[in-house]
Amino acid sequence: MKTIVLEKPGDFRLTEMPALGSPAPGEALVRVRRVGVCGTDIHAYQGNQPFFTYPRVVGHELGVEIAAVGPNEKGLAAGDRCAVEPYLHCGRCIACRRGKTNCCVALQVLGVHADGGMRELMTVPVAKLHRSRRLSLDQLALVEMLTIGAHAVRRAQIEPGENALVIGAGPIGLSTVTFAQLVGARVSVLEISAWRREFCRQHLQVERCLDGQGDTGKRLQELLDGDLPTTVFDATGSPKSMMQAVQYVANGGKLVYVSLVQADLTFADPELHRRELTLLRSRNALAADFLWVMQMVEDGRVHLGPWITHRASAETMVAEFPAWLSPDRGVVKAVVEF
Repeated sequence: MKTIVLEKPGDFRLTEMPALGSPAPGEALVRVRRVGVCGTDIHAYQGNQPFFTYPRVVGHELGVEIAAVGPNEKGLAAGDRCAVEPYLHCGRCIACRRGKTNCCVALQVLGVHADGGMRELMTVPVAKLHRSRRLSLDQLALVEMLTIGAHAVRRAQIEPGENALVIGAGPIGLSTVTFAQLVGARVSVLEISAWRREFCRQHLQVERCLDGQGDTGKRLQELLDGDLPTTVFDATGSPKSMMQAVQYVANGGKLVYVSLVQADLTFADPELHRRELTLLRSRNALAADFLWVMQMVEDGRVHLGPWITHRASAETMVAEFPAWLSPDRGVVKAVVEF
């Protein structure tokens, strides 16, 4: 079967791997149809993704079709289209026992700690498949990306009418904007890329889109009648931005880190103390986030048409991938078709 392997930083290879046999009890054999390319894949390609080892089959944003599955409690059958929840948890550790399977002590994320979906076939635990009879394969491949923002918004416990700021309008930032809006927040966006700011205005109807240059805090206050946002999400993956984000949070507010960076972050403690700031980390997502996201897309409350800007087949992906890293290409979301 066709498989794309990241042998080492900067080195994708298209190769043939042995076909897989029948799935074990509790698993399904799925045919991978769509793979979304995400920041994790890009960072792994660049050699700066935490928790990553080489060689690795990347890909965890998946739209799949079940090829074979035994009797199961979810009623899944061959031919069903599903999104994949790519976080394999142990079910026994302290996090799992408290329902926080997204940060299991022994977590294995497909495409990071274990081989992912850049291949024609793979086996997936039945419990990690989320079926939809209405979503397209393209939409299913974007579900996992959306759950990252959705989970961060749930963590923040935003109140309707609250002023929220999302820093960084890459795919994770866009998903955070989307679900913050759905729960009733008044969302502003801080983004250095002009075309990403325009994407937010045009497709997410964000009126307050700020360039990250200059005295951002002052301009935020001018836009918000003298206040700062009470919830700030940083989705940049930039240490500089993540440390600077403290300055944009209102006294008594919350700062939510959605992205991950392989670096140390430092803060002036008096600033955190003066603001009585609540600092939250958000990692991966839960099954409930997948259900919420899929329902919102099925109900037409999240429109994904403009998000996929680039495509490649398994045969052309290796050659095209490096160009997707250039900001000049205007990539919002790239998808690989198998």
